[in-house]
Amino acid sequence: MIIIRDRSCQTLNYLSYDEPMAQSATRWLTPEEQRAWRIFLTATQRLFSAVEGQLQRDSDIPHGYYEILVRLSEADGRALRMSQLAEASTFSKSRLSHAVARLEERGWVERLDCPTDRRGQVARLTDAGYTALQAAAPGHAAQVRRSVFDRLSSDQVSQLAAISTAIAAGPRPDPASLSDEVSSCPGACDSEFGE
Repeated sequence: MIIIRDRSCQTLNYLSYDEPMAQSATRWLTPEEQRAWRIFLTATQRLFSAVEGQLQRDSDIPHGYYEILVRLSEADGRALRMSQLAEASTFSKSRLSHAVARLEERGWVERLDCPTDRRGQVARLTDAGYTALQAAAPGHAAQVRRSVFDRLSSDQVSQLAAISTAIAAGPRPDPASLSDEVSSCPGACDSEFGE
């Protein structure tokens, strides 16, 4: 829950409220946790803004589209079923379908019928898409290095990996409860993204 207090936006914290709220069953954030949470939010927002800005400015590629190109470039035959691509990326089904359609318009991805499942579709990275990815990758890597790795010691890089792994290992939201702004696709999707 977010409240506005003294013209600043704060996550509701039991420390500022009367006893019934402080004694509720809710596990409120401690001051240390509140501080860490806010720093994490600020850091991730600045990081994603910098990465998105660089990709848009230098390559005219939204970060989400870049992620799709990378996932496809790393797959066998540069192709993945749409359900696999949704699971690997951070897209909902509808957003992924829209993004792949935009990438198809650019000639960077093609959508093919799945040879083993008539209901399924496969997204395949084209040679033009691979060339676009190769052109965008050096600038993207430089931005990620500037924004993250140049600021951390090797121990902090290990800690970042461990912390991120722990957070990512948490339960995935139910895909039915997600809006188009958040995404997930279970590995065993029954239907694909046929259009």
